[in-house]
Amino acid sequence: MKKSLYETDVAIMEGIRNNDERALAYLYKLHYPMISHFILNNSGTDDEAKDIYQEGVIVFYEKIKDNTLELSCQIKTYLYSVCRRLWLKRLAEKGRYANKIDDSEPYLPLEDDVSRHEEQEKQFGVMASALEEIGEPCRTLLEDYYIRLQNMQDIVEKFGYTNTDTAKNQKYKCLQRLKKIFFATYKPEV
Repeated sequence: MKKSLYETDVAIMEGIRNNDERALAYLYKLHYPMISHFILNNSGTDDEAKDIYQEGVIVFYEKIKDNTLELSCQIKTYLYSVCRRLWLKRLAEKGRYANKIDDSEPYLPLEDDVSRHEEQEKQFGVMASALEEIGEPCRTLLEDYYIRLQNMQDIVEKFGYTNTDTAKNQKYKCLQRLKKIFFATYKPEV
Protein backbone atom coordinates (compact mmCIF):
# COMPACT_ATOMS: atom_id res chain seq x y z
CA MET A 1 0.00 0.00 0.00
CA LYS A 2 1.43 3.36 -1.01
CA LYS A 3 1.91 5.73 1.90
CA SER A 4 0.59 9.23 1.64
CA LEU A 5 2.90 12.20 1.74
CA TYR A 6 0.59 13.49 4.49
CA GLU A 7 0.65 10.71 7.09
CA THR A 8 0.45 13.13 10.01
CA ASP A 9 -1.55 16.21 10.96
CA VAL A 10 1.70 18.18 11.15
CA ALA A 11 2.54 17.22 7.54
CA ILE A 12 -0.93 18.31 6.37
CA MET A 13 -0.60 21.67 8.16
CA GLU A 14 2.89 22.23 6.74
CA GLY A 15 1.64 21.36 3.25
CA ILE A 16 -1.15 23.93 3.57
CA ARG A 17 1.29 26.57 4.87
CA ASN A 18 3.54 25.84 1.86
CA ASN A 19 0.63 26.21 -0.60
CA ASP A 20 0.76 22.54 -1.60
CA GLU A 21 -2.67 21.85 -3.09
CA ARG A 22 -2.16 18.11 -2.54
CA ALA A 23 -2.30 18.66 1.23
CA LEU A 24 -5.67 20.39 0.98
CA ALA A 25 -7.01 17.79 -1.46
CA TYR A 26 -5.90 15.00 0.88
CA LEU A 27 -7.55 16.73 3.85
CA TYR A 28 -10.81 17.05 1.91
CA LYS A 29 -10.93 13.30 1.25
CA LEU A 30 -9.67 12.24 4.65
CA HIS A 31 -12.36 13.52 7.00
CA TYR A 32 -15.35 14.17 4.74
CA PRO A 33 -16.99 10.77 5.45
CA MET A 34 -17.14 11.53 9.20
CA ILE A 35 -18.78 14.93 8.63
CA SER A 36 -21.13 13.57 5.99
CA HIS A 37 -22.25 10.81 8.37
CA PHE A 38 -22.91 13.34 11.14
CA ILE A 39 -24.94 15.69 8.93
CA LEU A 40 -26.91 12.95 7.16
CA ASN A 41 -27.85 11.50 10.56
CA ASN A 42 -28.95 14.93 11.75
CA SER A 43 -31.55 15.94 9.14
CA GLY A 44 -29.09 16.97 6.43
CA THR A 45 -28.60 16.17 2.77
CA ASP A 46 -25.49 15.24 0.77
CA ASP A 47 -25.28 18.77 -0.62
CA GLU A 48 -25.57 20.29 2.85
CA ALA A 49 -22.85 17.95 4.12
CA LYS A 50 -20.56 19.07 1.28
CA ASP A 51 -21.31 22.74 2.00
CA ILE A 52 -20.71 22.45 5.73
CA TYR A 53 -17.51 20.46 5.26
CA GLN A 54 -16.23 23.02 2.76
CA GLU A 55 -16.99 25.83 5.23
CA GLY A 56 -15.23 23.92 8.02
CA VAL A 57 -12.15 23.27 5.89
CA ILE A 58 -12.06 26.95 4.88
CA VAL A 59 -12.11 27.97 8.57
CA PHE A 60 -9.26 25.53 9.24
CA TYR A 61 -7.33 26.64 6.13
CA GLU A 62 -7.59 30.33 6.96
CA LYS A 63 -6.46 29.80 10.55
CA ILE A 64 -3.47 27.77 9.33
CA LYS A 65 -2.53 30.34 6.70
CA ASP A 66 -2.65 33.29 9.13
CA ASN A 67 -0.98 31.30 11.96
CA THR A 68 -3.84 31.87 14.42
CA LEU A 69 -4.56 28.19 15.05
CA GLU A 70 -2.96 26.59 18.07
CA LEU A 71 -4.15 23.03 17.58
CA SER A 72 -4.36 21.04 20.81
CA CYS A 73 -6.19 18.09 19.25
CA GLN A 74 -6.26 16.10 16.02
CA ILE A 75 -7.33 17.88 12.84
CA LYS A 76 -10.31 15.53 12.55
CA THR A 77 -11.49 16.49 16.04
CA TYR A 78 -11.14 20.18 15.24
CA LEU A 79 -12.98 19.84 11.92
CA TYR A 80 -15.73 17.79 13.54
CA SER A 81 -16.25 20.44 16.18
CA VAL A 82 -16.27 23.33 13.69
CA CYS A 83 -18.60 21.50 11.28
CA ARG A 84 -20.90 20.44 14.10
CA ARG A 85 -21.24 24.06 15.22
CA LEU A 86 -21.83 25.24 11.65
CA TRP A 87 -24.50 22.57 11.14
CA LEU A 88 -26.31 23.29 14.40
CA LYS A 89 -26.28 26.99 13.53
CA ARG A 90 -27.72 26.24 10.08
CA LEU A 91 -30.44 24.05 11.58
CA ALA A 92 -31.34 26.80 14.02
CA GLU A 93 -31.51 29.32 11.17
CA LYS A 94 -33.84 27.01 9.28
CA GLY A 95 -36.00 26.67 12.36
CA ARG A 96 -35.38 22.95 12.59
CA TYR A 97 -34.65 21.72 16.08
CA ALA A 98 -34.19 25.27 17.37
CA ASN A 99 -35.72 24.40 20.74
CA LYS A 100 -33.68 21.24 21.04
CA ILE A 101 -30.48 23.13 20.32
CA ASP A 102 -31.36 25.90 22.76
CA ASP A 103 -32.42 23.51 25.54
CA SER A 104 -30.10 20.55 25.27
CA GLU A 105 -27.13 21.77 23.23
CA PRO A 106 -25.51 24.42 25.39
CA TYR A 107 -22.99 26.60 23.63
CA LEU A 108 -19.66 25.22 24.70
CA PRO A 109 -16.33 26.92 24.28
CA LEU A 110 -14.46 25.26 21.40
CA GLU A 111 -11.99 23.62 23.81
CA ASP A 112 -14.85 21.95 25.75
CA ASP A 113 -16.52 20.82 22.54
CA VAL A 114 -13.21 19.38 21.31
CA SER A 115 -12.64 17.65 24.66
CA ARG A 116 -16.11 16.11 24.52
CA HIS A 117 -15.48 14.83 20.99
CA GLU A 118 -12.06 13.41 21.99
CA GLU A 119 -13.73 11.59 24.90
CA GLN A 120 -16.31 10.13 22.49
CA GLU A 121 -13.51 9.02 20.15
CA LYS A 122 -11.84 7.29 23.10
CA GLN A 123 -15.12 5.55 23.98
CA PHE A 124 -15.58 4.39 20.38
CA GLY A 125 -12.05 2.99 20.37
CA VAL A 126 -12.59 1.10 23.63
CA MET A 127 -15.94 -0.20 22.34
CA ALA A 128 -14.34 -1.42 19.10
CA SER A 129 -11.69 -3.27 21.13
CA ALA A 130 -14.36 -4.72 23.42
CA LEU A 131 -16.31 -5.95 20.38
CA GLU A 132 -13.18 -7.67 19.08
CA GLU A 133 -12.54 -9.23 22.47
CA ILE A 134 -16.08 -10.51 22.97
CA GLY A 135 -15.68 -12.96 20.09
CA GLU A 136 -18.21 -14.82 18.01
CA PRO A 137 -21.15 -15.24 17.77
CA CYS A 138 -21.73 -12.32 20.16
CA ARG A 139 -19.89 -9.76 18.05
CA THR A 140 -21.84 -10.52 14.89
CA LEU A 141 -25.14 -10.81 16.77
CA LEU A 142 -24.70 -7.37 18.39
CA GLU A 143 -23.47 -5.78 15.16
CA ASP A 144 -26.41 -7.28 13.23
CA TYR A 145 -28.91 -5.92 15.75
CA TYR A 146 -27.44 -2.53 16.68
CA ILE A 147 -25.41 -1.53 13.62
CA ARG A 148 -27.05 -3.31 10.68
CA LEU A 149 -30.48 -2.86 12.35
CA GLN A 150 -31.65 -6.39 11.60
CA ASN A 151 -34.80 -7.54 13.34
CA MET A 152 -34.92 -10.48 15.75
CA GLN A 153 -36.58 -12.82 13.25
CA ASP A 154 -33.70 -12.33 10.82
CA ILE A 155 -31.25 -13.02 13.65
CA VAL A 156 -33.16 -16.18 14.63
CA GLU A 157 -32.82 -17.47 11.08
CA LYS A 158 -29.18 -16.46 10.67
CA PHE A 159 -27.98 -17.98 13.94
CA GLY A 160 -30.38 -20.93 14.05
CA TYR A 161 -32.10 -20.02 17.35
CA THR A 162 -35.38 -21.74 18.09
CA ASN A 163 -37.38 -18.50 18.48
CA THR A 164 -37.11 -14.75 19.02
CA ASP A 165 -37.16 -15.11 22.82
CA THR A 166 -34.04 -17.27 22.67
CA ALA A 167 -32.36 -14.73 20.36
CA LYS A 168 -33.31 -11.84 22.68
CA ASN A 169 -31.93 -13.75 25.66
CA GLN A 170 -28.66 -14.41 23.82
CA LYS A 171 -28.45 -10.75 22.75
CA TYR A 172 -28.95 -9.69 26.38
CA LYS A 173 -26.19 -12.02 27.59
CA CYS A 174 -23.82 -10.80 24.86
CA LEU A 175 -24.59 -7.19 25.69
CA GLN A 176 -23.87 -7.81 29.39
CA ARG A 177 -20.53 -9.40 28.50
CA LEU A 178 -19.71 -6.47 26.21
CA LYS A 179 -20.53 -3.95 28.96
CA LYS A 180 -18.35 -5.84 31.42
CA ILE A 181 -15.37 -5.80 29.01
CA PHE A 182 -15.98 -2.12 28.09
CA PHE A 183 -16.17 -0.86 31.67
CA ALA A 184 -13.19 -2.94 32.75
CA THR A 185 -11.13 -1.08 30.12
CA TYR A 186 -12.71 2.37 29.83
CA LYS A 187 -11.50 5.00 32.26
CA PRO A 188 -13.19 8.38 31.70
CA GLU A 189 -11.13 11.58 31.79
CA VAL A 190 -11.82 13.50 34.98
